Amino acid sequence: MNMDSDLQIAGDILEVPHLLQPERAHPVTVAEFAGLARSIADDRSQWAPYVEYDATTRWYHRLRTGPGYEVWLLSWVPGQGSGLHDHGVSSGVLTVLEGELTERTDRGVRTLGGGAQRVFAPGYVHEVVNDSLEPAVSLHVYFPGLTEMPMHESVQAQCAPTAHGVVLA
Repeated sequence: MNMDSDLQIAGDILEVPHLLQPERAHPVTVAEFAGLARSIADDRSQWAPYVEYDATTRWYHRLRTGPGYEVWLLSWVPGQGSGLHDHGVSSGVLTVLEGELTERTDRGVRTLGGGAQRVFAPGYVHEVVNDSLEPAVSLHVYFPGLTEMPMHESVQAQCAPTAHGVVLA
């Protein structure tokens, strides 16, 4: 190996502050938001005390806010779902903390087990459902903070049966 052609750092890199990125107080990139979700997921003490289950509706609790973002904790009993929706102008990170959730999109169905993470852009249309027989818990980071959640008609709801088969409504 020819050491003359390898990049080497001479001296103390900390003495070159203009090459170092300052530590941010809050996330600003997609990777940093995914990292925030992962760090909260890895520390049960930050979310487990707040989990509740409600048999009549999905339960949710806002865990944290920061400049331009929100972190939500959701619980899902078997059979509960979000309905087909998007998040308006917000991007997001969905992280499954416990259990298993099913995500449905126009591209297909995906099972998300504990630890799975999904990052989505504004306008991304999906439905999240607990199709399992056990409760599930998920963490959602939205940036900017969630201000709208437009609902969409599912493909099944757009189809109406007739005597001759199925027609689009």
